[in-house]
Amino acid sequence: MLILGIDPGLQNLGWGVIRVEGNKIAHVANGIIHGEGTGLAQRLLALHEGLTSVVRSHAPDEAAVEHVFVNRDGAGTLKLGQARGIAMLVPAQFGLEVGEYAPNKIKKTVVGVGHAEKHQVQHMVKLQLPGVQLAGPDAADALAVALCHAHYRSSGLARAMRRSA
Repeated sequence: MLILGIDPGLQNLGWGVIRVEGNKIAHVANGIIHGEGTGLAQRLLALHEGLTSVVRSHAPDEAAVEHVFVNRDGAGTLKLGQARGIAMLVPAQFGLEVGEYAPNKIKKTVVGVGHAEKHQVQHMVKLQLPGVQLAGPDAADALAVALCHAHYRSSGLARAMRRSA
């Protein structure tokens, strides 16, 4: 099974694909899609086209997306929410089931601490996916999302959570 993890961002959308076979997890690919353009619409289009290309290239079986972190900047949060919409839309267009995880849940699953720093997430992703060459912090976060999804989907907890939603 191939799992696509997505770390949504308007300027940098991280993505990572892992292969899960029983208890074995392996890195397949990772990267960053840049939301290029001067206007919001152009950035969203760039994200949509880039993520569509990733899904076509890697043909994942499932996807997972990080929840938006809501902060004091309402306008920034809304823009990030639009990028997250693209991150959920593209896999859905390909008929994929999309899991959603809070940042603290992802960090707790991958690092063991819900308020882990970015460098700690990167370190643990490298430990869990030996030999991985990270395209950057956003790609590491996306791989962490995929690892979190692999953990919860295999436990049956993710399926129960999706049914209740």
